[in-house]
Amino acid sequence: MYAQLVETGAKRVKSLDEMSPEERAFQEKIDAEVKIEPKNWMPEGYRKTLVRQISQHAHSEVVGMLPEGNWVTRAPTLKRKLQLMAKIQDEAGHGLYLYSAMETLGADRDEEIEKLHQGKAKYSSIFNYPTLNWADMGAVGWLVDGAAIVNQVVLQRTSYGPYSRAMIRICKEESFHQRQGYQILLDMMREGTEEQKQMVQDAINRLWWPALMMFGPHDDESPNSQQSMAWKIKRKSNDELRQMFIDQTVPQLEYLGCTAPDPDLKWNEETGHYDFGEINWQEFYDVLKGNGPCNRERINTRKKAIDEGAWVREAAVAYAKKQKQRAEAA
Repeated sequence: MYAQLVETGAKRVKSLDEMSPEERAFQEKIDAEVKIEPKNWMPEGYRKTLVRQISQHAHSEVVGMLPEGNWVTRAPTLKRKLQLMAKIQDEAGHGLYLYSAMETLGADRDEEIEKLHQGKAKYSSIFNYPTLNWADMGAVGWLVDGAAIVNQVVLQRTSYGPYSRAMIRICKEESFHQRQGYQILLDMMREGTEEQKQMVQDAINRLWWPALMMFGPHDDESPNSQQSMAWKIKRKSNDELRQMFIDQTVPQLEYLGCTAPDPDLKWNEETGHYDFGEINWQEFYDVLKGNGPCNRERINTRKKAIDEGAWVREAAVAYAKKQKQRAEAA
């Protein structure tokens, strides 16, 4: 998931009897599957939770472009270069959709971006891992975008209308990214040298566990999950989403002719799901605290891009003003 450990501010979920009349009417609307729109009354906790989640989701889309940007000039063919450029453009658009949805809650985009640059706002842990070779680009597309899709398809039914509608637009494009990533790996496994095949397996070994961490910790260790589920911001638990991802990904892994770096991964006939090993949650929390392999590099690159691109934004504003003046004078 592109938003992790989102704080709701609630110690426990209130019953209807404990709620004020406004809160009760709001919760009954949620329970009836009626979308909440910006003009509707909402609890402050709900609004703040959405601002945190949507901004973190938007930050993840924008920071997620950086590893791909490193490979645009190094992609092996013109076709792959164009696909990467299109993916980067898509993710920039996803960030804009999400920042716009966040602004309907009264949040300020510039303030939230500044929090990111100051280390006060999070983005997905997965983007703090390096992409060392071309196989990593395939693994990122397949595993990372694949994990994102599992979560984002469910978020199309989230209770806040602008967020839900943004997710519908995003999901239409995200599935292309996953297929392109898988095709990169499939081509390398079918047509590549033995060394290139080893690169594919190595990329999967390094990114498998971080991809599973994307869904966040177990729900009994995530105090905010219950409240987010009650508000129907989240529609499925972290563990349900992780299991869905594993169940759909393992057959694809086998088709590639590769293996997961998990000796405990096996099909369970009784449950109808794959069993898997314990995730190293200490690594997850260390990365979120800023101690991952690429945390500092990602933020510094992002800040540098903002600073060096100031003239482009200023020129765009000046051009828009000039066009407006011409239209008014005509």
